[in-house]
Amino acid sequence: MKKNSRMIGLDFGSKTVGVAVSDPLGITAQPLETVTRSSENKLRRTLARIEEIIRQYDAKKIILGYPKNMNDTEGERVRKTLAFKESLERRTGLPVQLWDERLSTVASEKILIESDIRRENRKTYVDQIAAAIILQGYLDYLAFQDEKKEE
Repeated sequence: MKKNSRMIGLDFGSKTVGVAVSDPLGITAQPLETVTRSSENKLRRTLARIEEIIRQYDAKKIILGYPKNMNDTEGERVRKTLAFKESLERRTGLPVQLWDERLSTVASEKILIESDIRRENRKTYVDQIAAAIILQGYLDYLAFQDEKKEE
């Protein structure tokens, strides 16, 4: 992935998708928005909105949270996430990288609590912050890999 190309981070939930975007240099992730849908299986509008964001930011890669269980097993959410990954790849033509998202929602809740965001307002932000945590984890991993190559 060349520098000066943005990435999109996604936290895929049953009725929401948190969206984050990287800066052009691939150093930081910023929460962007939460895309909501009326039911779990209605993805057409969600995918269309993600395509708009990709075009708007000229993103070249998607980082999708991979919801493994804490004991490292894969449950129903993993199956749905893999199906969503296939839909994203088909619709956008971009590579989709799965990234371990365990504790990203817990971490985003903690950030919101520490920021004194009222409980009733937290759900507005929790998914997009989780997406930023997922994307930032991937960006940090890439930076670490680059450092190792230079040693």
